[in-house]
Amino acid sequence: MVKCGLLSQRNEPVPLKSISVEVRVQDHVATVSSTLQYVNEEERPLEALFVFPLPADAAVCHFSAKIGEQEIVAEVQERETARDRYDDAVSSGQQAFLLEESEESPDVFRLSVGCLSPGQNAAVTIIYVTELAVQADHSLRFCLPAVLNPRYTPAGSVAGIVSEISSGCGSVPYTLTLSVHVSSPKPISKLESSCTLDPLVFLLSDHTQATVNLSPGHMFDKEFELFVYYQDTHQPSAIVEAGVNTAPSGSLMRDPVVMISLFPEFPEDVMSSLTTQGEFIFVVDRSGSMYCMMHRGKGAQMRIESAKDTLLLLLKSLPMGCYFNIYGFGSNFESFYPQSVEYNQKTMDQALKKVKKMQSDLGCTKILELLKHIYSQPCYPDHPRQLFIFTDGEVENTKEVLDLVKHHAHSHRCFSFGIGEGASTALITGMAREGSGHAQFITGTDRMQPKVMQSLRFALQPAVVNISVDWTLPDGITVDTLSPHFNVLFQGQRSLIYAQLKGESSGGSEGTVTVKYSLKDQPVTNQLHFCLKPTEETGLAVHRLAAWTLIRSLEQEERSGDADVESVRSRIVELSVQAGVSSVHTAFIAINKDSRQTVKGPLLQRRVPTQATQYAQPLPFISFGAPLLVCSSMPMQGFSSGAPFATQYAQPLPFGGLGSPWLERSSMPMQDSRQTVKGPLLQRRVPTQARRSVQPPAYMSRAATQYAQPLPFGGLGSPVLGRSSMPLQARRSVQPMAYMSPATQYAQPLHFGGLGSPALGCSSMPMQDVYVCSAAPDPPKDLLLQLVSLQKASGCWELDATLADVFGKTEDELTNQKPAQVDGSVWATLLALIWLYGCKIEQQVEWQFVAMKAASWIGSQKVGDLSQCVCVGNALLGCHVTKETLGI
Repeated sequence: MVKCGLLSQRNEPVPLKSISVEVRVQDHVATVSSTLQYVNEEERPLEALFVFPLPADAAVCHFSAKIGEQEIVAEVQERETARDRYDDAVSSGQQAFLLEESEESPDVFRLSVGCLSPGQNAAVTIIYVTELAVQADHSLRFCLPAVLNPRYTPAGSVAGIVSEISSGCGSVPYTLTLSVHVSSPKPISKLESSCTLDPLVFLLSDHTQATVNLSPGHMFDKEFELFVYYQDTHQPSAIVEAGVNTAPSGSLMRDPVVMISLFPEFPEDVMSSLTTQGEFIFVVDRSGSMYCMMHRGKGAQMRIESAKDTLLLLLKSLPMGCYFNIYGFGSNFESFYPQSVEYNQKTMDQALKKVKKMQSDLGCTKILELLKHIYSQPCYPDHPRQLFIFTDGEVENTKEVLDLVKHHAHSHRCFSFGIGEGASTALITGMAREGSGHAQFITGTDRMQPKVMQSLRFALQPAVVNISVDWTLPDGITVDTLSPHFNVLFQGQRSLIYAQLKGESSGGSEGTVTVKYSLKDQPVTNQLHFCLKPTEETGLAVHRLAAWTLIRSLEQEERSGDADVESVRSRIVELSVQAGVSSVHTAFIAINKDSRQTVKGPLLQRRVPTQATQYAQPLPFISFGAPLLVCSSMPMQGFSSGAPFATQYAQPLPFGGLGSPWLERSSMPMQDSRQTVKGPLLQRRVPTQARRSVQPPAYMSRAATQYAQPLPFGGLGSPVLGRSSMPLQARRSVQPMAYMSPATQYAQPLHFGGLGSPALGCSSMPMQDVYVCSAAPDPPKDLLLQLVSLQKASGCWELDATLADVFGKTEDELTNQKPAQVDGSVWATLLALIWLYGCKIEQQVEWQFVAMKAASWIGSQKVGDLSQCVCVGNALLGCHVTKETLGI
């Protein structure tokens, strides 16, 4: 019988119909209300499970369910108590809803919708508050994650929420509507988004309020990002929020709370003052997912290739005499040098050769042991350690990683970069926050290079240090600062300070906060006066963010083991329940006690697909590690059970005993494996030892096992099999795979999760053969990268044919026009500067340090007035730049 209606990839009804989101942005804080519409289209009661991401800094503060006209508002309870109540309610036929935070990663939540009657609708509403991150261009970034990548669970660990994520191979079968309301004491300059928006509407003539909607048709192939631009962004501001009269006296929720926004502006002379010292450590994710494309548009690179181009720019931009090293990580890690080396021409050339050979061939994403190794290395005196981390995924032990970074915050600064929509916000923002650095996300068609070079500028600039915060308040009022003390602020960084105001004023209505700090050895004082009377109705957003900030600090204290664990845990639960804010030890529980019904037979379980933008973990082919994608479950020899089982994404399956990860996925039925299932489906995790005994499949020919190298599939660079030294005749001998569909039947490559990384085996249609496709033609040369690659470590260029080729000239043309007063290197370097300023000014953020080194090198040559040389260079290259513009 053919099923109709809303179906999943497995031809099963999916209960989630739509998601409606309302966002209220108030200055630097957003309150987000998401309503999820469920319906049970099956013939018996149903339990639905929806695992989804939220921003890393989100504090969930409300959860309710509406069934028909009846609304049930959830309450926060201790986690195990809530789970027990949910299980008891569902087993007795009552409708129940459970929302809990992942123990592994604070940006992942699981919503269980229990015992929906046949044909019944339910609307579940989740509300959270979050701080908005400041970007390099001073905008505020709001992100609604629509992506969950399958997460890697290391051997021996216990599966949790993140290992239950289900990823759809096609578009998700539900819709999204989204509206945004922005208000601020400061005028709104503009709103921008990577997604299509309806026209912006200003509600007031002073532009302090505005609304905008997401245009219909969002396909969940990328996150929704909104960038809010305010005028006067560097002015400190304060919001005072009234407490709740019914809360216990003296509690956080009863007293007023103030939020201070500190966003210092650096003077221009400080901005241009860059250090020439430091130890720069670049850490690059080389897991299999880095083979994915940066985006699905024309000219997209693989992530690993974009990272290699970025490393080229970084290496060319470093100051002479600093120290550097490069690490690649996956299941294990590798370094270019045993320890950081001094930056000079020799070490730079060595590093560039190694960068060219880098591949995403190190398996899964594990960074903890690498960080332990880096932190164990001694620091160089007078060379502050700067850590740059690039990753496109998630690790299983996020909190442990963040605790480690925080523990070593005194010895380094950490700059982190999330590549693609699936990068964990908890990991990326957390590492930068705990390491006193800056986080950047590269999504959609963003180029990696400009964002990374912005962070390099932060790393090279002096930072705000020795920060102190003093309060002056009327008699009778005291202040209890709730935020952790921060020691460092960079250009472009903002800090929010939360404080609880206790007591009652004897008459005064104004408070003062004084922030003192040092900037380039100069003392600076900022003073902010604020009214103690609550400024506006903020719906307790400030209180809840203050509570969330305190809870996170307590959770970190609990994990450190330095305090009374039970006492700290009890305090977390008390604060979470009191503030109605989620924590790792609590959960939201809602039960409809009027819905009791008799449940016959086991309750059906449905997992709602979430869009995946990359192929999770690759299936490396034989010994060389070239990834192949398999989205469906396959019959495996040696696996047996008394009942059918589904292996969830868990651990890498060593292929042929060679230690390479094999992606296990649940749930796509194969035509050859249909059987009648009696009773509930069991879930089994395959023991590691059993996995090691799996033999290479019979369909692999000897030629394929001997010559397995990555080969772009369909010409777009997604690795499949066979390349390099494998003879053409041998490649043709690879046998078709019984479960794959013919590549030649599809004009377009199959996209996994809809983000444009070509993949195999991601559709539910029967599959027969795979054919090796020809590689893509080489992309057009990037002249900027070509020019940068020719620069010497000292900052100069040599006058030769390769440089002339960048300018579209011959070497003779350059040599014949050389003024007599300068030698070939000075002339070549001057021409490079003229070309950069005259032809690539729109990409200046990428080559700014390259140009600064070049100008400094020319100045060291003491060649006198170069005005005539600049005129000749302009005429030769067809540019119109001045000597002053070049900075020489």
